[in-house]
Amino acid sequence: RSRLSVRCLSQGISLASPVEHRQRRSHSTAAYRITMQRLPTGETVITPRNFKLLEELEHSEKGLGDMSISYGLVDGSDIFMGEWNGGILGPHGVQTQHDSRFYELRISIPAEYPAIPPKVRFVSRININCVDPKTGEIIYSKVPATKNWNRNMGIEQILISLRVEMASDANRRLRQPMEGSTF
Repeated sequence: RSRLSVRCLSQGISLASPVEHRQRRSHSTAAYRITMQRLPTGETVITPRNFKLLEELEHSEKGLGDMSISYGLVDGSDIFMGEWNGGILGPHGVQTQHDSRFYELRISIPAEYPAIPPKVRFVSRININCVDPKTGEIIYSKVPATKNWNRNMGIEQILISLRVEMASDANRRLRQPMEGSTF
């Protein structure tokens, strides 16, 4: 056993094997979000980083989530699944500056994921209060999904949270940069 698995077992935490992981998997939304589970014996099973990322990739590729967002790997051969592209279709409706706009994002997955949130940066220029106007990086303390992050959350929740922020009273009427401009 690896040092990590010995340390986890000594703390009452066991790592799920690929077989156990597949047995727990389901296409229901609730099962998709479970990355940490307490067994009847009291042990906590933590789904490893790559298993979680594979689930998120499969979820996105099958179109099982919110259709106004998209995300996927930059390079399909990247075995560490570290760099992702994301997209958000601006919320439509009366009095929103984001209607029919498509925003491109870059998502970097840290080695500690899902214990910590991914680094998210807008490639497309956008003017909302939870995005740094110089770099396009999201401000974690202003995005509900990253502010209240836990290991059961994922990329989809961050993108949905950003889309909700676009439609908020504070952001929906803000003047936006010319469409197609980038950071």
